[in-house]
Formats: sequence, C-alpha cells, structure tokens
Amino acid sequence: MPDFDAMKDKVAGKVKEAAGKATNNEKLEAKGKAQNLKGQAEAKLDAAKKDAAAKADDVTEKAAEKFNDAVDHVQHDD
Repeated sequence: MPDFDAMKDKVAGKVKEAAGKATNNEKLEAKGKAQNLKGQAEAKLDAAKKDAAAKADDVTEKAAEKFNDAVDHVQHDD
C-alpha cells in the first residue's frame, strides 16, 4: 500500500488538474499534473524500497541457513 504522502499528492494533483481544466487555468492544471506525477513517483519508490528490503531479508535468511549448515557439518565431522 502506498504511503499516505504519495496518495495525498496523487489525489491533490488530480483535484488541482481538474480545477485547472474547469477554470481554464493552465498554470493550476500544470501544477496538478506535476503533483500527481510526484505522488506516482513516490509510490513507485516506496514499492521499490519494500521490494529491496524483502529481497535483502531473503538473502540474509539464505546466508544464515548456509552458515548454520556449515557449522552443523563441521560439528558432525568432529
């Protein structure tokens, strides 16, 4: 789930963009588009961070398993 700030920027951007279109205010419309894009980028960045953290956890878990297997192997050789 995207974070609150990203969602807020996407929604506020859409509202500003619609208001700009409705009032024929190109500057407000452009600001709305920019804010919406910022929110989309923030959401994608948040998702990428979560994905990277999950992959790092997987790698750490696999490394720990390999380490424990190696320790068990050494202990059984004694």
